[in-house]
Amino acid sequence: MTEIWFIRHGETAWNREGRLQGWQDIALNPAGRSQAAQLAARIGAMDAPFQALYSSDLQRAYTTAEPLSDALGLRIRSEPGLRERCYGVLEGLDPRRIDELAPQAAAARRSRDPDLPIEGGESLGQFQARILATVDDIAQRHAGERVLAVTHGGVMDIIWRRASGAALDAVRPVPLLNASINRVGIEGRAWQVLEWGDIAHLDAESATDIVP
Repeated sequence: MTEIWFIRHGETAWNREGRLQGWQDIALNPAGRSQAAQLAARIGAMDAPFQALYSSDLQRAYTTAEPLSDALGLRIRSEPGLRERCYGVLEGLDPRRIDELAPQAAAARRSRDPDLPIEGGESLGQFQARILATVDDIAQRHAGERVLAVTHGGVMDIIWRRASGAALDAVRPVPLLNASINRVGIEGRAWQVLEWGDIAHLDAESATDIVP
């Protein structure tokens, strides 16, 4: 079985403001950089060997991966397939005015319909296909190994649904926390959640379940 530890990137200013980031290359805020350091300290102290460290190529993920790289002595393998969903015209909009500014795209996102396009972005179905193909490829490359993958909230939503057998439009009862550890086991076509939402390494101002 391949064991992948999926990490959501540390906090950004847009997370705090509730803005969809998508493919916008937003930096970590000071809280996010602190979260990344706390995460690396915990994982670096574990008796759990890792064979590889992957990261989305967006800087909020890559910057979260850098302290892990230092702690574990692993180079970061940049993987564009682990990027957040492209939200097109919705990216960066004031969340209080999103329905006013881009009503069609906002409705498509809320619907969770895999075939409804978002202007300038990916449909949910396209996004799901990209994420599952990328994770399957990583798992095949590292059969029987343990690897880390730093990614995004929307990506983790897709992974949790695949590993739990939940539909795209089902209510998700688990959080997507900044700088959290989320362990998934993959053997062939079978995925399973081993552990989810572990933030024991974070201080009292731990991350909340906020938008991707």
